[in-house]
Amino acid sequence: MDGFELICPAGTPAALRTAVDAGADAVYLGFRDETNARNFPGLNFTRADVAEAVAYAHARKVQVFVAINTYPQAGGLGPWQRAVDDAARLKVDAVILADLGLLDYAARRHPDLRLHLSVQASAANVDAIRLYREAFGVRRVVLPRVLTVPEIARLNAQVDVETEVFVFGGLCPMAEGRCSLSSYATGLSPNKQGVCSPASHVRYEPRGAALASTLGDFTINVFAEGEPAGYPTLCKGRFVARDTPAYLFEEPTSLNAMDLLPELKAAGVRALKIEGRQRGKAYIGAVVRAYREALDAFAAGRPVPRPDLQAMVEGGTQTTGAYKRAWR
Repeated sequence: MDGFELICPAGTPAALRTAVDAGADAVYLGFRDETNARNFPGLNFTRADVAEAVAYAHARKVQVFVAINTYPQAGGLGPWQRAVDDAARLKVDAVILADLGLLDYAARRHPDLRLHLSVQASAANVDAIRLYREAFGVRRVVLPRVLTVPEIARLNAQVDVETEVFVFGGLCPMAEGRCSLSSYATGLSPNKQGVCSPASHVRYEPRGAALASTLGDFTINVFAEGEPAGYPTLCKGRFVARDTPAYLFEEPTSLNAMDLLPELKAAGVRALKIEGRQRGKAYIGAVVRAYREALDAFAAGRPVPRPDLQAMVEGGTQTTGAYKRAWR
């Protein structure tokens, strides 16, 4: 295997150009509708935007992947099937899918279209990955962020499919139960409409000297005077249990696996993914350049630089997440 592929986010055409110019090997994006899991106002791409993005990226030998990674709603398959058809028509390099029916549709209607399995599908064992490969011709699986490096190595030793892992950004669990809680709180689903903690349902309200953040009718966090007030994403909320406020699901912290490049390489990982389609150009440029420099140094056998990315991480805290599973 050659060096890692660096897969970078783009929530807007400007972010895409920034990622390409900063050294991405591939950029992933979504259409401006509920077919992708980052369906927020001001983000994502029209069909015309994607055509321009493909032209810009391909002229610089960079690939474009389209994430069609939410789950179609019963009786309303049209938007998802059109998204697959349009992605194929626009000559993107791969589509990232999660739903079984949509994978079947893409495989039958567009046999030459490269299929990647979304992290939303939560394929984390050999049998599941083999099924997607044999049934639909999936070429790459984006592994869920719950596996250790040794577990990834064991998977790669037994499957004939490329694997892609997240190395930087938010630790979003997506298809696990926390998204169901967000759906319950707002009536809008991250897994269907692509809307996690929608801004229309977010409120900040003073409570004495404190500031409360709410999502729908639920208090997600209460911040002391002078404490930075984060966005009320339910899975990163601070709740009272046994009379003690704590982060019950996960803390607001960011993944940074740059120190694990040798281990991920030895484990057979093909591609490294940066999270952040909802982030701006400053984040995209800084993180992509840092990882490009690190991967080039690693491939050349030089010492890997350790850039300061503290300003780009959530909650001011970095972690290697489940790769090391340090909490066990």
